[in-house]
Amino acid sequence: MTLFHAGLLEVVQRDPRYSYEAYEFLFHALHHTQKMLGREPPEIAEGQTPLSVDKRHHISGQELLHGVRDLALREFGLMASTVFRQWGIRCTDDFGEMVFNLVGAGLMSKTDEDSRADFHAVYDLDQALVEGYRIPLDEGTDS
Repeated sequence: MTLFHAGLLEVVQRDPRYSYEAYEFLFHALHHTQKMLGREPPEIAEGQTPLSVDKRHHISGQELLHGVRDLALREFGLMASTVFRQWGIRCTDDFGEMVFNLVGAGLMSKTDEDSRADFHAVYDLDQALVEGYRIPLDEGTDS
């Protein structure tokens, strides 16, 4: 999952509360959420920035947080809460801080209506990552 991005490294250096991997995960969660909602943007052409992506692909803070939860459970299962804590993430507000750090660095865009408050206490992170976990059963096996 790790790909080096100099811009992300600068964001982490400016605000070391969250790890590089946390920001990387947030980008994966953004794309995951857009795909889940049918708002996946076309590939970004060379020389084009994420800020010039069509607004039809925009997702709200709450939509992003639901995608974060879904992807975290898929990727990390019951370890998701532990992974997030390791990365400095304790509550949904932390994702808002990260998003706005990325917006400030020109790595993510926002609308005039978007704010940090969109991420405030949307759900209890620990509870959502434990109660929402279901072990996928492979129905194709002969058990």
